[in-house]
Amino acid sequence: MGRAQRAIDQLIGDPAQWIAAPEERPHEDVVSPLDGATIASYPICRPEDVAAAIGRARAAQASWSRIPAGERATVLTNLTALVWRNESALLDLIQAENGKARSHAFEEVSDVAMTAAHYATTGPRALRSRRVPGALPLLSHTEVNYHPVGVVGVISPWNYPFTLAISDALAALMAGNAVVIKPDSSTVLCALAAKALLVEAGLPSDLVQVVAGPGGVLGKPLVDGSDYLMFTGSTKTGRILGQQAGERLIGYSAELGGKNPLIVLDDAPMGRAVRAAVKAVTSNSGQLCISIERIYVEDSAWDRFVPAFVSAMAAVKVRGDYSWSAGMGPLISARQLETVSAHVEDARGKGATVLAGGHALPEIAPYAYAPTVLTDVTEAMMVCREETFGPVVSLYRVADAGEAIARANDSDYGLNASIWTAPSRGRTLGSAIQAGTVNVNDGYIAAWASMDAPMGGMKGSGLGRRHGENGLLKYTEPQTVATSRILPLQAPPFVSEKLWARVMKTYLRLGR
Repeated sequence: MGRAQRAIDQLIGDPAQWIAAPEERPHEDVVSPLDGATIASYPICRPEDVAAAIGRARAAQASWSRIPAGERATVLTNLTALVWRNESALLDLIQAENGKARSHAFEEVSDVAMTAAHYATTGPRALRSRRVPGALPLLSHTEVNYHPVGVVGVISPWNYPFTLAISDALAALMAGNAVVIKPDSSTVLCALAAKALLVEAGLPSDLVQVVAGPGGVLGKPLVDGSDYLMFTGSTKTGRILGQQAGERLIGYSAELGGKNPLIVLDDAPMGRAVRAAVKAVTSNSGQLCISIERIYVEDSAWDRFVPAFVSAMAAVKVRGDYSWSAGMGPLISARQLETVSAHVEDARGKGATVLAGGHALPEIAPYAYAPTVLTDVTEAMMVCREETFGPVVSLYRVADAGEAIARANDSDYGLNASIWTAPSRGRTLGSAIQAGTVNVNDGYIAAWASMDAPMGGMKGSGLGRRHGENGLLKYTEPQTVATSRILPLQAPPFVSEKLWARVMKTYLRLGR
């Protein structure tokens, strides 16, 4: 029995038992990018299955919403322990489905554990009814309540199949909602493992539903039946879902594409910058929304950074196995390999210089591709502005920090950015970068792992935020309850409207 099968047996058992569809539905195979082998199959849902799943979730949510937030937090605390207890099996499953290196799979396991622990700790306090200043001190009392929205639809991608299937769902569950998850068709098993662990942690089984199948078939029914939609994926699909959510006037949050920049200035700590830049380009084989695809290097730093970076990229060990020694795994599919290859060949054909990589590695895994560094990239090339979503980065020489920031901002995207310089200078310059997260002297992890801080995109990289209170309270309906203690806040019977207006004007001008 292989590692993938052992992980499936330990975490899931029969995949069909966790999917909201009759067992007689046609099945889809799950194929591992590590070796091209089929590791499992699952029943494909139909639109009516989505509607039924939403109905079950809504029925379960009615009682879940009445459970005190502190008790709901217990499930998340239990989940944290279960994630660490099943760490090895989860790493095997993530790698088998996605193909990423084991160290990159660990980022997913740790992210889910951190997210669960964070909201278990902070959620009850954030969701508590709170008093705010009333219209007139002593005469009025105002408080804000946070009610769950109902059923939250989560559409998750293949690149982080465990993290993105469950982390957003944890905040929604903490807020008192039910969740229906539609994972990408190629990475359904990680979502099923997430549900199985939640049930083991004490969550009512009907409260989280998993529907599996093509997004083009199941996406619209999910939007039509949900009270809020969370999507992670391409900007193109995000716009379509945003229109559908807007027609129903339901809340919508989306983390979309990115063409993320990294800036290296003259005073950067070069050794650290090289090492972090390599990780930021190659993590999950570059199939990470917040990975780096553009590097702007100050002219005076070019000769110190670029040769070392190119050498380090060429030395990345690409493997298609479960070992901890791999620096990078293969891409997830033939389609993704085709996209990455097309971007590189288009750039090469139009005059770009390939400093490292630039070719597939079929001898390692069916969809493996070498870490690639390009320079002499122009606007005529696809790789210049389009998201490649692979281990490919373009280097650009700039005169100074001002030019670097201007070019970093010259993009339709604004998800993540990295800047390498003195810390205080980096914080000042970083605030001028048009991105939802900016890392100073780090590639992407510092911002991503800041659970108390919001994470999301500007411009074409999305709307809404995950993490922090923003990532929790977006799944609620805030309600204001204001009480007039003595009289309604209007002119008393014995005071003229004119005099009352003057009294109110004086009060307001004095700043209340």
